[in-house]
Amino acid sequence: MQKITPFLWFDNNAEAAVNHYLAIFKNSKIGTVVRCGDAGPGPKGSVLTIVFQLEGQEFIALNGGPVFKFNEAISLSVDCKTQQEVDELWEKLSDGGQKGQCGWLKDKFGLSWQVVPSALVEMLQDQDAEKAKRVMAAMMQMSKIDIAILKQAYDRQ
Repeated sequence: MQKITPFLWFDNNAEAAVNHYLAIFKNSKIGTVVRCGDAGPGPKGSVLTIVFQLEGQEFIALNGGPVFKFNEAISLSVDCKTQQEVDELWEKLSDGGQKGQCGWLKDKFGLSWQVVPSALVEMLQDQDAEKAKRVMAAMMQMSKIDIAILKQAYDRQ
């Protein structure tokens, strides 16, 4: 077990959310599932918590009720190697949710994600401040990140 595990509070749809995420990320699995018993807190047999992994990162999902909602103060950042991976994850994660700016989106459960190509990070870290500035300006105009457009801005003289 990892020392620090993100704990995600869902209203009453933790199991549906976990199954949704497992369908999107190939290297994923469910671990321990704790179900409610006769004493509650939810209906007998309903999920209380689910430990799960996405791409080796462990999470815990809780059916905690409608007290708290996700907001953009916390997001999950996904490192993508190719445009195809960006496109696929962008569409699957945003389906039923909201597409935002600069690679950010909210999924249908309200959880915020950043779908980020590694190429963006590499270009932004370039020692040539003008190149990095052009890439940042290009990215600020995007919803889903487009690596080809970033490279055009990066390579422009």
